[in-house]
Amino acid sequence: LDACGLDGSIPPSTTPVTSSSPKRDLGFWCPLQLKTKPGHGSSFLGAQDCAPPCSNMYFKPHDIEFAKSFIGVCSIICLGATLFTFLTFLIDVKRFRYPERPIIFYAVCYSFVSLMYFIGFLLGNTAACTKASHPAGVDTVVLGSHSKGCTLLFMLLYFFTMAGIVWWVILTITWFLAAGPKWSCEAIEKKAVWFHTAAWGIPGALTVMLLALNKVEGDNISGVCFVGLYDLDALRYFVLAPLCVGVIVGLFLILAGIVSLNHVRQVIQHDERNQEKLKKFMIRIGVFSCLYLVPLVTLLACYTYEQSHRSSWENTWINDRCQEYSIPCSYKVAVVGSIIYPLTKD
Repeated sequence: LDACGLDGSIPPSTTPVTSSSPKRDLGFWCPLQLKTKPGHGSSFLGAQDCAPPCSNMYFKPHDIEFAKSFIGVCSIICLGATLFTFLTFLIDVKRFRYPERPIIFYAVCYSFVSLMYFIGFLLGNTAACTKASHPAGVDTVVLGSHSKGCTLLFMLLYFFTMAGIVWWVILTITWFLAAGPKWSCEAIEKKAVWFHTAAWGIPGALTVMLLALNKVEGDNISGVCFVGLYDLDALRYFVLAPLCVGVIVGLFLILAGIVSLNHVRQVIQHDERNQEKLKKFMIRIGVFSCLYLVPLVTLLACYTYEQSHRSSWENTWINDRCQEYSIPCSYKVAVVGSIIYPLTKD
């Protein structure tokens, strides 16, 4: 019955009115089409033995084709540039000493990264997707390490991506040691063992940890396999966190090195020859830092934006597909003014 006032009158329209038959949000039910073989450890939107469709959930087919072509072209350009840098180093190894030597290892890491994306471009969705497990199903994205090809792509891509970030931090460390405490090339080179231990050991430990946690995920856009594409926690701790640490530490060391170099330049302001050499060195540091930091900060911003909005994207996708998959639609309550309206898709 409608609520009444003490004198029997009906309350004014400003009183909140709720639905007489409240509905519950039943969560995501994995549709039959997206069911996977039990025992693979796949989980999609909290549903076990379930995986996202191989056809992308958010983009139209022509957008997917453009993205695939764009990734393929960029991977070829990046592979050519990094291989050129590495071949230049092989021609004259003694020319690249510390503090510049980490640039070579950085280039090697990203040559492998670009090679993985180029292989993913050639394979299409062969490695990132798997065939339907029953006649009524559709092709689904690989979740977990049960696919050998996907696991291999993931290991190489994630390992060298993280190694590239660590080598970037090491590069800023060596530049700071040369600019601040005025370490010589020989003194920095004596620490090379520790540099290599950190650069290859940290990414290796993170890769093994992700394999143990079964966090391998196929990417139906690029054709490779990575982490954090459907698992927000994995994205937050294994992708966003290392990127943030690398950017903050590297930027701090670069700024500290530039301040030290500027102080030295003021001390030797009467020595025009050394001042000119120091000026060129500072320009090289600034240009290379910008060339690295701009795309890295852009990538970090994209990951942050995706991490903050993915839940709403997934909820919208469920509401758009619930009738097609014959599953309960997501139920939310929106408050407009003082009246509560239940929102559901009929």
